[in-house]
Amino acid sequence: MVAPELMTFDIFGTVVDWRAGLRRDLAAEGIELSEPRFERLLADQERAERSHYFQKYADITTWSLVRTLGMPPKRVRHIGEQLGRWPLFPDAAEGLRLLLLHAPCVAITNSDMCHGDQVQEQLGYHLSGWICAEETQVYKPHPDCWRITAQRLGVEFGPSWWHVSAYGDYDLATARSLGLTTVFVNRPHARPGEADWTVSDLLELAQHVEQLQA
Repeated sequence: MVAPELMTFDIFGTVVDWRAGLRRDLAAEGIELSEPRFERLLADQERAERSHYFQKYADITTWSLVRTLGMPPKRVRHIGEQLGRWPLFPDAAEGLRLLLLHAPCVAITNSDMCHGDQVQEQLGYHLSGWICAEETQVYKPHPDCWRITAQRLGVEFGPSWWHVSAYGDYDLATARSLGLTTVFVNRPHARPGEADWTVSDLLELAQHVEQLQA
């Protein structure tokens, strides 16, 4: 296994517990987020992300809540704008801090720039980069997300670039097709897929990387 010289990360679902965050925000509005409702919301968001008409992620989130739950747009707009304040997974801040000691850690995320500020405020430090859909005008799993990242960072595809995600379909399949080393994080609501490494959380990943570079 080649040690990482660059690590890129999915954020929502891998670093941020988006299901817990959405349930919390909807509960504040008096709405229970059942598992079937959550799956319908995700399906709506995926359709919007794959369409030829680009929308900011906050707008997609608002639209999916209106469509699935019948909520007025003004009532849920704040949810889409505050996604980066959803709770981090308990291991995320310390795990990423340790990983930053070994390689640059960059977000490749279906989100907006404001969400990057919110997430990094929660972490208490900045990642090495935040490359998001609002900036690139492309949503994962399109390979252009990784191509733009490679161009921005001046790096080439290869096994020393590790991509980390809880989603085999949205992240890891594309990353593998580009020749990257892939790491599957087994989060709640993860979607398993073929990967070079499987870890339970980012602290376990940090241990693996430390041992590999020892």
